[in-house]
Amino acid sequence: MAAAAGNVEFIRARSDKREYRRLLLPNALECLLISDADTDKAAACMEVGVGSFSDPEGLEGLAHFLEHMLFYASEKYPGEQDYTKYISEHGGSSNAFTSSETTNFYFDVNADNFEEALDRFAQFFIKPLMSQDAVLREIKAVDSEHKKNLLSDGWRMHQLQKHLASKDHPYHKFSTGSWETLETKPKERGLDIRLELLKFYENYSANLMHLVVYGKESLDCIQSLVESLFSHVKNTDQISFKCPSQPLSAEHLQLLVKAIPIIEGNYLKISWPVTPNIQFYKEGPCRYLSHLIGHEGEGSIFHIIKELGWAMDLVAGAGSDSNEYSFFSVGMRLTDAGHDHMEDIIGLVFKYLHLLKEDGIHEWIFDELASINETEFHYQDKVHPISYVTATVSSMRLFPPEEWLVGESLPSKYAPNRINMILDELSPERVRILCESKKFEGSTNRAEPWYNTSYSIENVTPYMIKQWIQKAPTEKLYLPKPNIFVPKDLSLKEVPDKVTFPTILRKTPLSRLWYKPDMLFFTPKVYIIIDFHCPLSSHSPEAAVSTSLFVDLLVDYLNAYAYDAQIAGLFYSIYLTSTGFQVCVGGYNDKMRVLLHAIMKQIVNFVVKPNRFSALKETSVKDYQNFNFSQPYSQASYYLSLILEEKKWPLAEKLQALSKLESDSLAKFVPHLLSKTYLECYVQGNIEPGEAESIVQEIEDTIFNTPNSVFKPMSPSQYLVKRVIMLEKEIKCCYQIEGLNQKNENSSVVQYIQVHQDDALSNIKLELFSLISSQPAFNQLRTVEQLGYITYLSLRSDRGVWALEVVIQSTVKDPSYLDSRIDEFFKTFESKIHELSDKDFKRNVKSLIDSKLEKFKNLWEESGFYWGEIEAGTLKFDRVESEVALLRELKKEEFIEYFDEYIKVDAPQRRTVSVQVFSGNHSAEFKKAIAEADPPKTCRITDIFGFKRSRPLHRSLKGGPGLITMD
Repeated sequence: MAAAAGNVEFIRARSDKREYRRLLLPNALECLLISDADTDKAAACMEVGVGSFSDPEGLEGLAHFLEHMLFYASEKYPGEQDYTKYISEHGGSSNAFTSSETTNFYFDVNADNFEEALDRFAQFFIKPLMSQDAVLREIKAVDSEHKKNLLSDGWRMHQLQKHLASKDHPYHKFSTGSWETLETKPKERGLDIRLELLKFYENYSANLMHLVVYGKESLDCIQSLVESLFSHVKNTDQISFKCPSQPLSAEHLQLLVKAIPIIEGNYLKISWPVTPNIQFYKEGPCRYLSHLIGHEGEGSIFHIIKELGWAMDLVAGAGSDSNEYSFFSVGMRLTDAGHDHMEDIIGLVFKYLHLLKEDGIHEWIFDELASINETEFHYQDKVHPISYVTATVSSMRLFPPEEWLVGESLPSKYAPNRINMILDELSPERVRILCESKKFEGSTNRAEPWYNTSYSIENVTPYMIKQWIQKAPTEKLYLPKPNIFVPKDLSLKEVPDKVTFPTILRKTPLSRLWYKPDMLFFTPKVYIIIDFHCPLSSHSPEAAVSTSLFVDLLVDYLNAYAYDAQIAGLFYSIYLTSTGFQVCVGGYNDKMRVLLHAIMKQIVNFVVKPNRFSALKETSVKDYQNFNFSQPYSQASYYLSLILEEKKWPLAEKLQALSKLESDSLAKFVPHLLSKTYLECYVQGNIEPGEAESIVQEIEDTIFNTPNSVFKPMSPSQYLVKRVIMLEKEIKCCYQIEGLNQKNENSSVVQYIQVHQDDALSNIKLELFSLISSQPAFNQLRTVEQLGYITYLSLRSDRGVWALEVVIQSTVKDPSYLDSRIDEFFKTFESKIHELSDKDFKRNVKSLIDSKLEKFKNLWEESGFYWGEIEAGTLKFDRVESEVALLRELKKEEFIEYFDEYIKVDAPQRRTVSVQVFSGNHSAEFKKAIAEADPPKTCRITDIFGFKRSRPLHRSLKGGPGLITMD
């Protein structure tokens, strides 16, 4: 029987040039084929309609475990790493995730290697081997993944919400799996976990699968490829999992749950079970309500509680990965004062819901949202194929074929009755409230079984909520006004000169402007960066935290005004850099100047509002304190940066400075900070050169050229450059320290090998080594030796100084042992490099060339590349072309010579530092490690700052404003 190719009229974006086809294979596997002649990468995603809700009773995590196991060998490709190795050697990546009702597998690869990669991928669903040996090892990997999550509040609170649901609903289950659920308990029951796995795999039937395949060939070619590879997937006519409806019965509603988090901070989440939006996606009732309840402009819930100093953020919306049930939630991070006023905040939320009912549903609000969504859909940026296939596949299960590409992103039917129906569901009778705070310590009386989260439960009656509404703040709540930022002019500008690379349009003692018109994407969008180079921003820990708080306050003050801009597709961010701060604005060019002008005015007219200062300072202090609870490999990475960077203030000193900072001292600091400033500006997109110049002129006028301006131009001698420590060759440095949270069972090591400063020939050799070695390193250290779930080898660049780093986080072994295994990997890998065949060498070179030549997908990606060159000071706008030319000439002997000189253990130019973070589990090993005598050619770092002062620095690649002359 032949496959059916459906001739579907897909609803698609006007800007979308790709071709699409629906295909139904004889085994009932439904496919979406996408042909994109311009793509460099091909990708595929398979969604299987079997998820953790299908886990058999007493085998929690089996679906997730099966997802892990399918990455191993198959009958056709019996080598354990045949799939992952092929993909990583051909410029690709692969992953998978298990959700409640589905499991998704996906990969991408260089387009020329798609057929072989897809064949390997298809074997997941045809004949995987699932050997006994692999089963045991992968149970350890699942357990390591679970242990990584044990101290994560996101996982803990999610499981607590699930725990407080009907025991007979699958939502109640624990879904990740662990050594206990997949090894200990099944053994006690006399179960063979491999047999259970094979039995469970029988649920993977073709009639429950949806496949998206994205390639550069014609649709006919892709179709014949898919038919030949996927027609062999068995169809055992499984019945699709039907989730019983809502997981919450009456006893799980009208609850206030108080839980103790791991990290510092107070969080409030108010939620209700609601009818899933997916049932009315054309009407989009939850979208309308989340727009209003989550609004941040004046008159909104958030604006009022923010001004009262009670909250730092607010998000609202419906979500679930099921068709059968959904929750609408309002979540916020509270300040300490907000925690004390929790009842007032809940009262205010219900007051706003009451206002929405009283005021009625407004057609103009629905129309405005629909128009924004439509513009967004038609002018959407192209994304990487791997992101596109994973985003599209779930639509196939939920929507008719013609709507696969749009899903629920275009609500078009105004249905006030549907909106009112959801609004009625957001009632005091149906609410449940979760509040997280360390302040509940000592007052909880229960523990969730899987993560051991302490909590208590109280009942919240509608009468109590009525009282909370009465004593809620009296500030006026009102609906948002029409959005002034909705773009009207979406026309494309004429570009007189065809410019390949950014050019300097304008240069003054105050600023320099780089400009590049959009020559690739032809969308009505622009990207602008204004980089404030302020030499006084980081000369001490006090200056660093003051600059940081200044930036936070700027964003905070702009929020109510700029929120509308973000809704309308005009985004801005202001963030700290190592030499000052940066303002970025991106999106439709129509109203861009309005927003940019408002931001500049805010900078110039900055004043410290004491109530916001207190709230933001309190949050910042908690964020610094929470570093203690971060993953050990993040802590190791922080110590490494502290060792490498010439001027980096330790968190402890910044926390101390922040704790002492007062609002009046910040008010004095800001004019001081801005008194020396240089602006590096970058403008790219749908904008003419004259307009780009006038924008920068306007910024100069606003900031510098006013009678009382505090801004002064910066003299060239004050240009700030941050430099990197040069490690000593043939010496291995070692820094050993105990983890900041000894309750975390994980230890970690980061081994860093410093190689060279930005140089085209050295870059390609190091990139080639990383390409060849990253998958074998993962396989040896994670899969074979089972050292830990988080394991990777990657490239790293600090201010243009290139290096390799290998990271392992582990509960099973201490960091010194992990470090020795990394050395051992390099030693055994030496023979692989020396024995590299010409064919393998050429294949890897081609793969790296293909990856380098990959086209930019959208304006942000292209701008990001060019701005990166400007920011680093390298200005190699033709980097790709020059490095590819060198790669084509590279000889295998040169590559091996490079490895022998810089990378192998004991190489004459090898410069290494190993940062080791020991958990409470490994405290005995820590004591032993620090007592040991140093082996030859090692240097133990005991005082990071003393060590840094003793080392020379790499030169800076940044010439600063004086270096570049106008052509």
